[in-house]
Amino acid sequence: MLQIKGNYIYKDGSPFYWQGDTAWLMFYNLGREEIARYLKNRSLLGYNVIQVVLNYSSDKSRDINEMPHERADVYSEEYFAKVSFALEYAASLGMYFAVLLLWGSLVKNALMTEEEIMEYVDLVSRRLGKYDNVIWVVGGDVRGDVNFALFDKIGKKLKENTPEKLVTFHPFGRTGSYLWFNDAPWLDFNMFQSGHRRYDQLTLSSWDDNNLQNEDAFGEDNYKYVLKNFSYKIKKPCLDAEPSYEGIVQGLHDPMEPYWEARHVRRYMYWSVLAGACGFTYGNNAIIQFSKDGRGAYGCRETWEYALHSPGGAEVQYLFAIMKRLNFTKGRPMNETVLNNKILSHYICAFGGDNYYMVYTYKGDLRLAHTFRRGVSAEPRRFAANGG
Repeated sequence: MLQIKGNYIYKDGSPFYWQGDTAWLMFYNLGREEIARYLKNRSLLGYNVIQVVLNYSSDKSRDINEMPHERADVYSEEYFAKVSFALEYAASLGMYFAVLLLWGSLVKNALMTEEEIMEYVDLVSRRLGKYDNVIWVVGGDVRGDVNFALFDKIGKKLKENTPEKLVTFHPFGRTGSYLWFNDAPWLDFNMFQSGHRRYDQLTLSSWDDNNLQNEDAFGEDNYKYVLKNFSYKIKKPCLDAEPSYEGIVQGLHDPMEPYWEARHVRRYMYWSVLAGACGFTYGNNAIIQFSKDGRGAYGCRETWEYALHSPGGAEVQYLFAIMKRLNFTKGRPMNETVLNNKILSHYICAFGGDNYYMVYTYKGDLRLAHTFRRGVSAEPRRFAANGG
């Protein structure tokens, strides 16, 4: 059973490092054999949480969402049988599903009535709540204040029906769930979405939902979302649930822009985890939509099966392995040990515990002789420094 203790998640009393993968349209675009192949691959690479959506669009919720997908009757026995198969197979591999019940646009655009939404939430939580490897996700790429009352009601219903399950909220880009629900009793931990924009793409178009004058939007500096999360009086674990996806266009909407690559994935992972996040969720453009022909939204240019072997998707396992070996829940960010820290991509982060000390530099411009303050901690027995 997963539980919250302090700033981290625990499983059966031991620290649980969230190593997530993003598989939003798995239940729409994959059959059972393909699901099993995907989950086996991710399990071998150390992933232990899969983020997936149940209701992206259906006959009862008009299709306005961008990613190509097969039609699905999300109320049917056939659909629930596929979901149950995936949950059971994942459980055999020791994996959890972070189940987003409804894509946020269905709420934002009122494509389902509140009664229909709550009936669906009740149906899903009662049918899938019996599985031990379920984590509930409210929201779905949406601000919590587009319909705060309804999202709050969904969270309360999930906790009421399945009090032993963890519940969180997946927010819109460059925001965190702490902005709206940090003090909500049903919210066990916070997700933030650092998003897919460069430093020079903070605002791109009129459709951007964020009011950037009234709240913090840190973009590429995803460690700042972690610091913001822990600035609240009520402290809850947090993680970057949607950083820049590998193989996706920078800024999402202009295919002439460069693509995010493995080195960017590593940066987001190290920056957020060494700032105190309880884990990290990777994403790949072809895999989030399970493209079978190498085409799709956001400049998709490869198939999901080819993308399974992307370097960034494989490399996230290395920090996972390090954190599993260390008593990371007893460690802390140690940025006070870094002299003359730089900004933007040159930012250097540090994290340490009783017998270890880790430093990460994305640009690889670390000069140990001039970087660390002397006498800031007991002599660590293990030291690690990594470049982007």
